[in-house]
Amino acid sequence: MENNYHVPVMLQPCIDGLNIKPDGVYVDVTFGGGGHSREILKHLGPKGTLIAFDQDPDAQANIPADDRFVFIDQNFGFLKNNLRLKGFRQVDGILADLGVSSHQFDVPERGFSIRHNADLDMRMDQHRNLTAAEILNTYTEDKLHKIFGIYGEVKNAKSLARAVVTARLEKPFTDIDSLKSAISANIPKGKENKYLAQVFQALRIEVNAEIQVLEDFLQQAAEVLKPGGHLVVMSYHSLEDRPVKNFMAKGKFQGEVEKDFFGNQQKPFNVITRKAIIATDEEIAQNNRARSAKLRIAEKI
Repeated sequence: MENNYHVPVMLQPCIDGLNIKPDGVYVDVTFGGGGHSREILKHLGPKGTLIAFDQDPDAQANIPADDRFVFIDQNFGFLKNNLRLKGFRQVDGILADLGVSSHQFDVPERGFSIRHNADLDMRMDQHRNLTAAEILNTYTEDKLHKIFGIYGEVKNAKSLARAVVTARLEKPFTDIDSLKSAISANIPKGKENKYLAQVFQALRIEVNAEIQVLEDFLQQAAEVLKPGGHLVVMSYHSLEDRPVKNFMAKGKFQGEVEKDFFGNQQKPFNVITRKAIIATDEEIAQNNRARSAKLRIAEKI
């Protein structure tokens, strides 16, 4: 049976949100298994172009044989420069499906899943130096406390950080089982999977600098989109959704929208989705990953 992670989440709302013109230029900054990209290509004419980003070498196995398709093996935090290197200064629409791709969850040795024992890696880009093991073995107790509390929203983040620092005195962390064993006393009974998912989320976000990359991407998306172009972003937890919501509404990540001398709002987007779009009960039943997804759409002013 095919793993449900392979199914693109909210495929039709994403396509509708892009408002695809047959001869337009579109960007899928999270190519992954290529599900969204293949659907975008169906809506493009012979003169249309789709540019896809993915820093994971494994994603390249999914590249379609299509002359209208351009693949860029880079992190989408470098959107603007990479588009210019390929000769594109402005585009008609951008899609971002945030979070870990299905493939990364399903390959045990990548270290993203709590279901398997593997090295504590969690790098989306295998050229990065920082791994989850290095974080656990070298970060101070105070820094671990902040990561678990902010990125994982772990309730007992302070005692968790202490357990990690105490355990590594005896033996460095190398694999997932060693982490589970060291923190077993901190895991609430009956909530093992949820708790470990929060811990893994915190480590993954730190390893891949996900929040900083997201903010860099949003600012560049505002620069490269043509007036009237659509930005479509799907997030899976509040740490991602918050900056997306704020930037689409205000053009900044914190504080109120800026105004010029005449009181006109200075922001790059008009929000199309006042409330985030969520998956239908039917889709959630078929694809569990859709359960936490929030889709937001904005139009470049």
